[in-house]
Amino acid sequence: MRRRELLAGAASALAAGCGYALQGRGITTDPSIKRIGVPLFKDQSNRPGLDARVTQAVMEELLKRGRFTVVRDATGVDAVVEGEITAWNVVPVNFSGSTGTTQATRYAISLSASVVYRKVGQKEPLWANEAFVQRDEYDMGENAQNFF
Repeated sequence: MRRRELLAGAASALAAGCGYALQGRGITTDPSIKRIGVPLFKDQSNRPGLDARVTQAVMEELLKRGRFTVVRDATGVDAVVEGEITAWNVVPVNFSGSTGTTQATRYAISLSASVVYRKVGQKEPLWANEAFVQRDEYDMGENAQNFF
């Protein structure tokens, strides 16, 4: 798997929590929300470009739902998804020593974020998670340089 697929998975999980997935859990989304703004996520991880990739992946996931128009601006919208990436961690979890040197073959990658989904003009969020974490494991593949 590639980094893009991880980000898509993390964004999918973020977007799933942002209103749509709340249906069926006793909370319904507001049918008046037709246009959602997703401004660039803030990034404390210092990973170049991660903010833009995660923001884009969240937007794409919301667009897949087909219920909303999604824009990168917070003006002229019915609701806003705002986020801040608090951590990005990559940890080797499996190793191979078949070539005479020990090399990582599988990594656990986690993304932590604070995310708020709120209707414009309302103080209380429709959904919020200050400690959202998405973690998954991925096989390295042949070329580590392409992965990271």
